Amino acid sequence: MTWNASEHGPVARLTFANPPDAFMSFAGLLELGDLLETYAEKPGDIKLIVLAGGTPGLFINHADLAELAKLGDGTATERERGAWSRALRLLEEIPQPTIAAIDGLASGGGHELALACTLRVGSPEARLQQPEVPAGIIPGGGGSVRLPRLIGPGLAADVILTGREVGAAEALRVGWLSRVFSGDFPAEVLSYASDIAKAPAPALAAAKKSIVMGSRLPFAEAQAQERALFSGVPAH
Repeated sequence: MTWNASEHGPVARLTFANPPDAFMSFAGLLELGDLLETYAEKPGDIKLIVLAGGTPGLFINHADLAELAKLGDGTATERERGAWSRALRLLEEIPQPTIAAIDGLASGGGHELALACTLRVGSPEARLQQPEVPAGIIPGGGGSVRLPRLIGPGLAADVILTGREVGAAEALRVGWLSRVFSGDFPAEVLSYASDIAKAPAPALAAAKKSIVMGSRLPFAEAQAQERALFSGVPAH
């Protein structure tokens, strides 16, 4: 098991631990996907999901390179081949908003998991990176697609082409991170998540869908979707 799931009222915290380097494996991705599918079936009980790192100084690191080689040589199983896309899709599309709580380095595939979350928050030690291009490849989990839509194509190109690490202050300034918590990071993230989870579950799910799916649609279609979602949320 690489994920520890704990529930705090309506908030579930999924903590990733794969020491010493917190590399993401196929097993970890499949386990994350299974957890997300389980929680997706009970949005009234668990209303928000937090992803956190369990290795000091790290959120989630890049993919295990030895395992990635299996994709190239054809030895990966069918489930392994679909593990990345499944986990990313679920983070974006399950009813519950998802928060990446970044305390340390989020690099490569780990950063791409954070990008697929609804929100990203960090500690002052948060560092964000797509290191692939200097190593001779490119992001393969949506980094070169989601990041430009989040922070703009110019800054995203600088980050991706140089592979540089971006610290918490810069990330907060450009909207890459929504909040930076400088105290007891796990407790502050849980408090933040719990405040959001006070909202009714149907409103949270509808707002998330409008934000995520609307960003992929032409403006008029996104507005039409928003009106349809608005009409479908019961009044409180």
